[in-house]
Amino acid sequence: METQFDTILKNIQVVRPKKTTIESLDIGIKGGKIISLEHDINPEVGKSVIDGNNYLAFPGLVDAHMHTGIYTHLKEDAITESRAAAMGGVTTSINYMRTGQYYLNKSGPYREFFPEVLAISDGKFHVDYAYHLAPMMGSHIDEIEYIIEEFGVTSFKIFMFYGSHGLHGKSDDQSNFLMIGPDDKYDIAHFEFIMRGIQKAMEKYPEKKDIISLSLHCETAEIMTAYSKIVEQEGELSGLAAYSASRPQHSEGLAIFIASYLAHETNCVNINLLHLSSRKAIDAAMMMQTTFPHINFRREVTVGHLLLDVDCPNGNYAKVNPPIRPRSDVEALWESLKNGHIDWVVSDHACCSKEMKVDLEDPDNVFLAKSGFGGTEYLLSGLFSEGTKRGVSANRIAELLSWNPAQRFGFKSKGDLAPGYDADIVLVDPNETFIVNSQESESTQGYSPFDGYALTGKVKSTFLRGMKIYENGTVVGEPKGQYLSRPY
Repeated sequence: METQFDTILKNIQVVRPKKTTIESLDIGIKGGKIISLEHDINPEVGKSVIDGNNYLAFPGLVDAHMHTGIYTHLKEDAITESRAAAMGGVTTSINYMRTGQYYLNKSGPYREFFPEVLAISDGKFHVDYAYHLAPMMGSHIDEIEYIIEEFGVTSFKIFMFYGSHGLHGKSDDQSNFLMIGPDDKYDIAHFEFIMRGIQKAMEKYPEKKDIISLSLHCETAEIMTAYSKIVEQEGELSGLAAYSASRPQHSEGLAIFIASYLAHETNCVNINLLHLSSRKAIDAAMMMQTTFPHINFRREVTVGHLLLDVDCPNGNYAKVNPPIRPRSDVEALWESLKNGHIDWVVSDHACCSKEMKVDLEDPDNVFLAKSGFGGTEYLLSGLFSEGTKRGVSANRIAELLSWNPAQRFGFKSKGDLAPGYDADIVLVDPNETFIVNSQESESTQGYSPFDGYALTGKVKSTFLRGMKIYENGTVVGEPKGQYLSRPY
């Protein structure tokens, strides 16, 4: 009998976005693509046949918010943290990159900077990868169209709090941190001009206008600086509760208002509101959606903000921007996710070593800890475990983790299990409960704020374009990830 498929994946329960049911189907794969989904494909027409053990088959995750190379050099971080991603069922990693301190620790034009990023990345990632870029200087705005055309980067970012607030807390020296010139200001006016630059690019490339977007980290520098001083002077709070109070929820809301009005003013219509952490942030985002219905807002939350609260036992290891919030905010995020107000869930993975989290002279001082932590390896299991308890369907999870970010960011061949799509597939045992143990992770972080948490829904295998890259605790083979120029 003539061979039709390179691989046949049998005995699986196929989870597709935009569906309401899970179907028992076989998947036929050839040339890295899904060719067929049907009942009982004849095993004789496949070069190899894999028994899926009746596991759930999700489309490979698109982790749309990662910070590979932020605390460890990109040439090392890309290897280890993409291995962690593969463990969690991630097959496409979108990484935020910028000039300035951290990352490559240099400034300059993106036409010189980004080719170096791509050269370092080549052959390092175990999953497919792409980048978002942040225009830090006025000259970067002039490069937006070049970046889209030359590199296929169609998504950009603004860190709203960088204007007068540091990555980890208050700062009086942002120019050196951002490595911008004396005539450059990272302020609201700069944000406006970025939006005008992106709107101009949308007009120039109408065929790409739906996938050109701007993402914003929405916190207000002035509010955070003032409240940080208040919290430290009062000295009544400590740990994550202190850090949350120093970057209060209304700071997010105000930043969302400002960003949304600027989007309206500039007609920059594709806006992504990143890692919303609180009820006030969600409320502000929905008010702006009503006020400016012509703006195509997308709203993001992280698995960390869905699982952790200020009372979590791992304390300063969970420091992140925006902060982990009280339990009432956590449940507000779940409420919003269930009612359709959240568009995707991400890890915001930033591998930050234990040494950066604990100051030897003052280990309990949360303000001395570096911000961010890894978690891409727990993205699917975390959302599945806690989501199913709250009535979130597997199909909805596939939308949140795969389909929605793939569509927004221009990966038309990712995000679904259907003929013509990349054979990016994750097999999950929905009944296996495990205790998070960071020592089992491929990440070099050495800890996890999720350590000790019981999660149900274990990733068993991950396939990238039909190639098995992870199975039962082990990353398989050499890095096979490809850079994805968009549209893809």
